[in-house]
Amino acid sequence: MKLGSLELKNRIVMAPMTRAMSPGGVPGENVAHYYRRRAEGGVGLIVSEGSFIPHWSASHDENAPRFYGDDALMAWKRVIEAVHAAGGRMFPQLWHVGLVRKPKVEGTGGVFDEDAEAAKRLGPSGIIGGNGLPLVQVRAPATELEIREIIEAYGNAAASAQQLGFDGVEVHGAHGYLIDQFLWAETNKRQDRYGGDRTKRSRFGAEIIQEIRHRVGPDFPVTLRLSTWKSQDYTARLATTPAEWAEIVNPFVEAGVDGFHLSQRRFWEGEFGTDLNLAGWTKKLTGKPTITVGSATLNNSMAEMMEGKDGEPENNLAPLYEALDRGDFDLVAVGRAFIANPDWPQRVRKGEPLRAYTRSMLTSLE
Repeated sequence: MKLGSLELKNRIVMAPMTRAMSPGGVPGENVAHYYRRRAEGGVGLIVSEGSFIPHWSASHDENAPRFYGDDALMAWKRVIEAVHAAGGRMFPQLWHVGLVRKPKVEGTGGVFDEDAEAAKRLGPSGIIGGNGLPLVQVRAPATELEIREIIEAYGNAAASAQQLGFDGVEVHGAHGYLIDQFLWAETNKRQDRYGGDRTKRSRFGAEIIQEIRHRVGPDFPVTLRLSTWKSQDYTARLATTPAEWAEIVNPFVEAGVDGFHLSQRRFWEGEFGTDLNLAGWTKKLTGKPTITVGSATLNNSMAEMMEGKDGEPENNLAPLYEALDRGDFDLVAVGRAFIANPDWPQRVRKGEPLRAYTRSMLTSLE
């Protein structure tokens, strides 16, 4: 499989999963070991946990990694060297959380945001909400100067990734974070060129892709992760028809993206009242390679897991194989099952049983 100019040995992707085990934003040897084990396990491409871009408003967790500063970048260099030594390929996921609360989850690390702390960050219209709370304006909208600074910060982070030897980059535009806040009409009430209809709300993300492409050249792969649901609102939708979704994704194609990573809570659920999932529709509408993700070999959702309901492995791969054979999408990302099974590709290939994923596994890097 080729993703942009990058040749991948198989169609399996390790999905990005925030582990918040990089004190001060600096990945340690345990992080390098964690990713190397997955490369040794046979995955085609690793997408790192979200890593904060070099902007003062990007972060909401002092223990999640950052992608700037000599200390953090040297640490990431050790990570990519370890992955390459094991025969793997890896993208960092570049992240700006925007104006969101970080929910408190029992048994996991990180910083819990009170509204006053969350309101220090930037969003398109200064609106925060979700997690059962109403959407309210808590600060002034980001200025065009601040928007330009953030766009440049994405470019700087991507240039750093290329210099360190990563194989490409992924931009996090999903799950209610900054780019998604621009895409969602509920959090983007702007009247300037970054607000309005769906295509105009895509401008911010498209300019990020353009900036990255300008900085890294035409041959360095760039993917974009999108979703319709938000961490703060599972029922939210950016579009209700394929035509509306095309208005959102086509500007990213024009900006130079190489592929899309479409996050669904369950990969087998169709979108827009059809049997075709979001990755399938995105490939059909854009012609670009797509990655699907959502509960592969799991029988419980992330929400159920956070409520303390541990699940057992489930062989739900038959519809995945059928969709791949039809060409609905090109790659399959696996998340929580990779935490429990660093050798997930080998186990699936050999028909060996998978270890069950439990929430307790979030407390350590193995």
